[in-house]
Amino acid sequence: MKETKVYKELNNCSISADVYDQGSDTPVIIYIHAGALIFGSRTWLPAEQIDFYTNAGFSVISIDYRLAPETKLDVIIEDIRDAIDWVRTKAKQWYDFDTNNMALVGSSVGGFLSMLMGTMDVKPQAIVSLYGYGDILGEWLAQPSEYYCKKPILNRNNASEYVGNTDTSEGAWERFNFYLYCRQHGVWVNEVTGLDRVNDREELMIYNPIDRLSSEFPPTLLLHGDQDTDVPYEQSLIMYEKLKEHGVTTKLITIEGADHVFDQNFEDPSVQNAFAKIIDFLRIHLSK
Repeated sequence: MKETKVYKELNNCSISADVYDQGSDTPVIIYIHAGALIFGSRTWLPAEQIDFYTNAGFSVISIDYRLAPETKLDVIIEDIRDAIDWVRTKAKQWYDFDTNNMALVGSSVGGFLSMLMGTMDVKPQAIVSLYGYGDILGEWLAQPSEYYCKKPILNRNNASEYVGNTDTSEGAWERFNFYLYCRQHGVWVNEVTGLDRVNDREELMIYNPIDRLSSEFPPTLLLHGDQDTDVPYEQSLIMYEKLKEHGVTTKLITIEGADHVFDQNFEDPSVQNAFAKIIDFLRIHLSK
């Protein structure tokens, strides 16, 4: 059963989490949704995945966070940190989760945010990244996307019609058009951070997981389709190799022939097999 709670109240924006409680002392998954920081919401966690996790004995919390470009990355990170803190304090009082056994699971930019939390003092016990990325300073984001440039080209004025000027934590699909503009012009980093990729590189490295890895990074499972047209498969491959260099427990599951958001084809045998491995990984690293 789902319960929706407000985990953060601001003057102009309430930020919510959907809680799927499996009872006292259960390990916790915090799910961070996709949408390039620009669109999407906590409701994007598919029902079949919720059932898969809860049937395996995990309580699940799917969180919202404020969205770009209205809110910049440094403040979005505060929301994620506050959500983790809320789970460990307020939510634990209500549901009695085992918050010493917590994983962050994220899709696409949710994988990026999960891995970024792994570099901070709020780090979880385990991380699962589905088609996520650890390097926002790579050329893949700085250059116009060949894939997205095949679509009608948007300029900033066109794209800005789809976003607003006040904080929002739930983004309709039409906001994708702003992301499309960002990828067509190679300006995603600038638009979501408010910083310049070249002149502010040192400051941006604070938000770049691959530059902040250490042996203290949580065990991490990476899943990626090798035909991903949005986030290159190499993003997970590079992260996997770097984590191994630091002695971090890590595993990479390659979904052959799969594009971005491959997990939407949940009944596909290769996806079923991958999710069974997610459960195995979480059981190992969230054990008492």
